[in-house]
Amino acid sequence: MTRLLITGASGNVGTALLRQLAGRTDVEVSALVRRPPPSTPPYGAVQWHRADISDDAADDVLDAAMAGVDAVVHLAWAFQPTRRPNYLRRVGVDGTARVLAAATRARVSHLVHMSSVGAYAPKIDDTPVTEAYPHTGMRTSEYSVDKAAAERLLDSYEHEHPDGMTLTRIRPGIVLQRDAGAALTRYGLPAYVPTQLLKHLPLLPLDRSFAVPVVHADDVADALVRVLDREAGGAFNLSTDQPLTREIVADVLGSRVLQMPAPVLRAAVSGSWRLHLQSLSPGWIDLAFAAPLQDCRRARDELGWQPTVTTREALIDATVGITGNVGTDSPVLRPQSLGGRLGDVARYGPVGQGKRP
Repeated sequence: MTRLLITGASGNVGTALLRQLAGRTDVEVSALVRRPPPSTPPYGAVQWHRADISDDAADDVLDAAMAGVDAVVHLAWAFQPTRRPNYLRRVGVDGTARVLAAATRARVSHLVHMSSVGAYAPKIDDTPVTEAYPHTGMRTSEYSVDKAAAERLLDSYEHEHPDGMTLTRIRPGIVLQRDAGAALTRYGLPAYVPTQLLKHLPLLPLDRSFAVPVVHADDVADALVRVLDREAGGAFNLSTDQPLTREIVADVLGSRVLQMPAPVLRAAVSGSWRLHLQSLSPGWIDLAFAAPLQDCRRARDELGWQPTVTTREALIDATVGITGNVGTDSPVLRPQSLGGRLGDVARYGPVGQGKRP
């Protein structure tokens, strides 16, 4: 029996991983989150621990949760509020340090860290990069800077503990799935914009250079299980065989492409973000145009992994989730009506500046 602890298990990737592990009698799963979900599938057969890893008080909970654990999958991360970068860093970087330290104290044998294509340095061209590409981040993206900083913690651990626990870094492209539709709406669209408008978008203003690696959450979960079963260490890129391009986006949305240079799009997003009209910070535009494409041969060769969902299928699945307000019983992925979203804005302020996402 393998005892597994998952941090952030109620989120996008965590939900997919719990679905993947459902029915496994050889794995005992516990999880640590800030807001435990109700005991409905796929969250039912899990022992939940409540803690905010951005808080020093989480240390005691982490120590208790990791007692006797064989492996940890560290998924916890915060994407919002974008106007509170110090909080985001406390969750993503300080929280990773806290989880790593607790795993060391508990003598956990394997820690799997959910990194991102965003940890890489900006691309030079559209040649797919291997895991050896510099993971130094992109300075204008808070998300990228924090992902790179979290990986440096792993670098330091490996340097200081050559015989320590096995560390694995998963570097997926943008992770999509239907069940995250409502959450993606809260993170990326203003509350006053009905999601149904995506079905009637006549023009798609986007630069022709747009090419982003993506992957479906179920394929990421499959890779995670393969890593755990093999106790595989090192870094693994995960993405579909084809990047997401503006032509694919336009085709799925039924829109016509309108050439908009990336700097113009960034200026529009930056201005509207500064005016508090929407919550998507300009760093996400920088990341979308600078993230390198990924060479996933290592995952194929060492894990026997390959994506089962194509780029187009993944985008369709996510789009159905967004326009259909699809979610789960998890507080992170919960569906929310337009009225509910507007009510939250009235009570707490826009998601990009509120105290908590």
